[in-house]
Amino acid sequence: MTQNRPVGPKLVNWTPPPAPDGGSLVGRYVRLDRLDADRHAADLHRAFSVDDAIWDYLPYGPFSSSAQLHRWARDVAAGRDPLFYAITDLDTGQLGGVASYLRITPQAGSIEAGHINFAPSLQRTRAATEAIFLLIQWAFEVGYRRFEWKCDALNMPSRRAAQRLGLSYEGIFRQATVVKGRNRDTAWFAAIDAEWPALKEAFSFWLDPANFDDEGRQRESLGSLTRLVRVASDPAQR
Repeated sequence: MTQNRPVGPKLVNWTPPPAPDGGSLVGRYVRLDRLDADRHAADLHRAFSVDDAIWDYLPYGPFSSSAQLHRWARDVAAGRDPLFYAITDLDTGQLGGVASYLRITPQAGSIEAGHINFAPSLQRTRAATEAIFLLIQWAFEVGYRRFEWKCDALNMPSRRAAQRLGLSYEGIFRQATVVKGRNRDTAWFAAIDAEWPALKEAFSFWLDPANFDDEGRQRESLGSLTRLVRVASDPAQR
């Protein structure tokens, strides 16, 4: 008998979504292709080598040579979870970063974006924002219920990015793991399917060329457009 105990609502007409198949995701400013060491490693190493600091919060890197990065890319590209993509800025035609789906759990309708690493040339561009938008869009439009973003709690740029993208703060998991011999507390952010229509509208408005002036400056910030969607804000940013 459970009538006197609270239980979650039944999911009506919901079926587990498919796992991502690694097909390319293409937008107005960016293209995501399944990571391929032979095709992508040399160009990624060239883009990443500008600043080793981009590896600070990742469990691997920096790579001192293209050959080292090629070995890493070959190993991770062979997996399905994480499923890695290489990111090409369509305006410049240059490879500028990687991102992945991970913790892919169709039976719960949950998926995470992670291993995100943008070279300086890709950071703070429309292509960078659209790359994450394409990952979120694919997930929700094939039926995922939850899209997660986790990062080192000390990684304030990542925490700010999650909030700007409209993901709600869900707390800190203390001493969650060890990365490069150092403790890592992990900050959690997420969006759920009920929030997707409003998030999609915000992204579509921000990514529209009309939102940028002749010098490429945004007229309306994405953070202001997603603020009303977030159900909880990161206290570290108040």
